[in-house]
Amino acid sequence: MDILLVASAFNSLSQRVYAELSDLGHRVDAVLATQGAEPVRAAVRELRPDLILAPMLKSALPEDVWRDHTCLIVHPGPPGDRGPSALDWAIAGQAPHWGVTVLQAEAAMDAGDIWASEPFPVPPVGKSDLYRNEASDAAVAAVLLAVRRYADASYKPRPQTGDPGIAPHIVWRDFFRQDRRRIDWANDGTEAVLRKLRGADSQPGVLDELLGREVFLHGGYPEDRLRGRPGELLATRYGAVCRATRDGAVWIPELRPRKNSGDPAPFRRPAASVLAAFPDTPRLPEDTVPLELPRDRRTWSDIRYRRRGDTGFLTFSFPGGAMSTEQCRRLLTAYRYALDRPTPVLVLGSDRDFFSNGIHLNVIEAAADPAEESWTNLNAMDDLVEAVLRTTDRLVVAALPGNAAAGGAMLALAADEVWCRTGAVLNPHYRRMGLYGSEFWTYTLPRRVGDGLARRLTGEALPIGAAAAGRIGLVDRLVPAAPGEFGARVQRLAEDLAAAPDLAGRIAAKETARRLDEARRPLAEYRRDELARMRAVFYDPAAPYHALRSAFVRKKPAGSVRPLAPVAGDLG
Repeated sequence: MDILLVASAFNSLSQRVYAELSDLGHRVDAVLATQGAEPVRAAVRELRPDLILAPMLKSALPEDVWRDHTCLIVHPGPPGDRGPSALDWAIAGQAPHWGVTVLQAEAAMDAGDIWASEPFPVPPVGKSDLYRNEASDAAVAAVLLAVRRYADASYKPRPQTGDPGIAPHIVWRDFFRQDRRRIDWANDGTEAVLRKLRGADSQPGVLDELLGREVFLHGGYPEDRLRGRPGELLATRYGAVCRATRDGAVWIPELRPRKNSGDPAPFRRPAASVLAAFPDTPRLPEDTVPLELPRDRRTWSDIRYRRRGDTGFLTFSFPGGAMSTEQCRRLLTAYRYALDRPTPVLVLGSDRDFFSNGIHLNVIEAAADPAEESWTNLNAMDDLVEAVLRTTDRLVVAALPGNAAAGGAMLALAADEVWCRTGAVLNPHYRRMGLYGSEFWTYTLPRRVGDGLARRLTGEALPIGAAAAGRIGLVDRLVPAAPGEFGARVQRLAEDLAAAPDLAGRIAAKETARRLDEARRPLAEYRRDELARMRAVFYDPAAPYHALRSAFVRKKPAGSVRPLAPVAGDLG
C-alpha cells in the first residue's frame, strides 16, 4: 500500500514505523505537521495515499483530511484512555502495565474507533526510555496489525462505547502540568522524587529552583551513600549533580535553564556545566566511583566495567545517546582499562535504550566557540573509534539495545560483530545535519555493505530497521529480546562466543586482516581525509551545519536552511 505518515516530528517512533512498514514492502512517505494544516493537505493531494497514519502527532489532523480519508492515530494509552499525557499519567500512577491503541481520527480527541491495541509492561525507567522501548514495541505491533486489518478490507473497527471487551473504562486525563510534577524536597522521599524525575526525563523536565534560579531537571537516579539536608546540592559526578532528598539522595544528569532566564543556552546540557554558569554556585566535591562498582551499590555512573570469566562488558549510557568531548575521553580511558583485562571477548554497549548518536550537539551549541568544540568533540570521538579498530588481541562486540545514529552508528561498525535488538533503528549517515561524516565511516561502512550501498545509505539519509540492517550486513546478529531482557541475553551470547573452539583462530585472522588493510590504506589516511571535509564545514560560518545544529538543539524548524546534497565521490 501507499502509506503517508503525518507526524509532529520524525522522532524515534516515527522512524521505526517508517522503517518497519518500508521493510514489509509498503511505499511510505512522510510529512511533518509543524507548519500547519496546508503541508498535510498538499501531501495528501500529491501522493493520494491508500492510508494515512499518525505515529506521533501533537496537533489535530485537518477535518477535511480525516473525513475524506482513513486516518489512523497511534495513542500511547490503553483502549479508553484519552488525553495528551498518557505516559506521564502511567508513570505517576505507578501503573504496572499500560498500552498503545491505534484508533481512527475523528473530531473528539482519542475517541475514534479502535483498529488495534497492544499492552506493555511499565518498568521503573524514564518516560523517554519507556517510549522508545516497551511503548515502541507495542506501538509497532499494533500499527502492523491495524495496517493488515485495513488492507484485508473485512475488519470492522470497534467503537469506544465502554463495552467491557473493548474499552471497559473511558477516562479523560488532562495535560500533566508542572504543578503535578513539582518536587517537595522537604517532604518527598527518594522514590517519590525519582518517580517525578522519570516521568519528565526528556520532556518537559521538572521545573524547580536551584540557587535562586528556575531550571528544569532532567533524569534521575538513586544514590545510596551521600546524605544532606533535603534539597541540598551534595556533589558532582561526571557532569551530573547529586541532591539530597528527605531520606536519601538522587543524581540528576542534566539541567535546562528557562527560556526567559537570560541564559543564552536554554536547552538541556550536563547539570554541572549549567550550575557552573551561575556566579554564586558553591564549589561541590567531585564524587567519583570506580569503573568496577560493587554489585551492592545503588548509585549512578554512566560508564561501568564488569568481567565474567573470559568476557568483559564495558557498558555506557549517555542521555539522548549524545557523547561530549569529556564523555568520549572518559569512555576511551575505560576502553583502555578493559583492554588491560585478559578477556578474549569484549562487549561494548548498554543494557537498554540508546547505543550512541555521536557528538554532543547541545554541548557544542552552548560552547563559547561552537566550531572549535565541534572539532574537539569529533577528534575525541575519532580517537575512541580508532582504538576499537586497532584492537587485534580479542573480538569486540557492539551490543545495540536501542538506536544508533551518525558517529554512534560508526562506533558500532568499528567492532568485529554488531548485535542488535530487533526493535532498534539505525541512521548510518550525517547528511541531515549538513555533514560529510567522520569516525572512519569511509572505511567501515563500505567494508560491510560495499561502496555503492554505502553511498546510498549516506546520501538518502533514511532510517533502517534492525531486520533490514541485518540483511544488508550492517548487523551480524539480531537479538529478539524484550527491552528489559536484552542485557541478560547478550551476556549469554557473549559467554558462548568466548567459549567457542574457533575463537583463537578468529582473533588471529582478525589481526592478519587488519595488517593487510593497513598496508593497502592506513587508517590515518581515512581519518585525515574525513577530517579535512569536516573541518571545512565546522569553520565555515555560512555552512548549513550551524543553522541545522542550532534548530535541532533549540527544537525549532530549520526553516529555509538547505541541507547538503547527497554525499557522492570517492569513498577512499
